[in-house]
Amino acid sequence: MKICIYGAGAIGGWIGVKLAQAGCEVSVVARGATLEALQLHGLRLQHGAETSAVAVRASANPAELGVQDLVIIAVKAPAMAEVAKAIAPLLGPGTAVLTTMNGVPWWFFEGFGGEYAGTRLKAVDPEGAIAQAIPGQHIIGCVVHASCSLNGPGFVKHHFGNKLIIGEPSGQKTARVQQLAALLEQAGHEIVLSEQIQKDAWYKLWGNMTVNPISAFTGATTDLILGDELVRGFVSAVMLEAKEIGARIGIPIDQQPEDRHAVTLKLGAFKTSMLQDVEAGKAVELDALVTVVKELGALTGVPTPFTDALLGLARLHARVHQLY
Repeated sequence: MKICIYGAGAIGGWIGVKLAQAGCEVSVVARGATLEALQLHGLRLQHGAETSAVAVRASANPAELGVQDLVIIAVKAPAMAEVAKAIAPLLGPGTAVLTTMNGVPWWFFEGFGGEYAGTRLKAVDPEGAIAQAIPGQHIIGCVVHASCSLNGPGFVKHHFGNKLIIGEPSGQKTARVQQLAALLEQAGHEIVLSEQIQKDAWYKLWGNMTVNPISAFTGATTDLILGDELVRGFVSAVMLEAKEIGARIGIPIDQQPEDRHAVTLKLGAFKTSMLQDVEAGKAVELDALVTVVKELGALTGVPTPFTDALLGLARLHARVHQLY
C-alpha cells in the first residue's frame, strides 16, 4: 500500500514508522532540515530504550511522489493552507485522506446531517480553499490519543498512549475505513472505529482548548494550571460554554469539567503541544482550538465571554511573539 505522510512531525513520524514496519511503502512530504534528515537517516523512532529507523522516500515536491492509496495529514492547522495548494498530485479518485490534527477540522460538518450540514467554518477554512483542494469524499477523520515529541528533525520520541480513533465523517462503517482500521491495528496501534468522529474530535477539544493556550502564554505545565483554583475555575467556565455549543450541534458531552480535570491531572506535569510550539518558535494553532469555538458559539446562539477572554489573551501573546 502506498502511503504518504504529509507532515513528518511527532505524530506523523510515529505513525509513518509503524506503517513502514508493517510493510507499507511510505513516503514523506518534508522540507529543510527534516527532508535532509530523512534522506540521510530515514525516519527514526525512539520508544523507551529502543530506537528504530525505516527508509522512506522523501521529497519537498508531492509531484515526485505521485498518487497514493492513503495520505496522512499530520501538520498543525496553521500549515493547512499551504498543504491545500500542494496536495493535488498525491490524490487519485480512490485516495483516502486521514487527518490526524488537533481541534475542529475544516470538514467538521461534512456528512454530519442536521441544520448545520455543510457549514463552512471560516476560522479554519476562511476562503473554502482547503475543502476545494481536498473534497469531502476523500476524508477519514482521526483523533490521536498519544504523546510524542521530536528529538530532532525526522527523529520521533514516543512517550505514552497508542490509541487512534478513526471514522468516516458520515459515521458509516465503509469497507475502506474497516480496511484502514485493520491496517493500523496490524501496525501496532490500538484502533477505535467511531460512530461519530466529530464527537470524538469535540471531546478531545473540550479538554485541550483551555490548557493548551493557557500553557502557551503562562509557560505552565497542566498540573500547575489545574492546581490553581482561580485558573481552574476559569478553565471550567470556558468548558461549560463549549459543552452548551456541543449540545446544540448534536454532540452532547455527558461529563462535567471536574471529571475531565481529574483525567488531565493523572498525566502529571505535562507540557502541552502548544507550549512546545511556543518554545520552538512555531506558529500556534489557536484558530482550530479556540477561534472556531467562538465562531460556533455565534452560529448556535451561545454566549462565549470566557472563551472570548481566553482567545484574546492567547492571541495577543502569540502576536507579540510573532507566532500567530
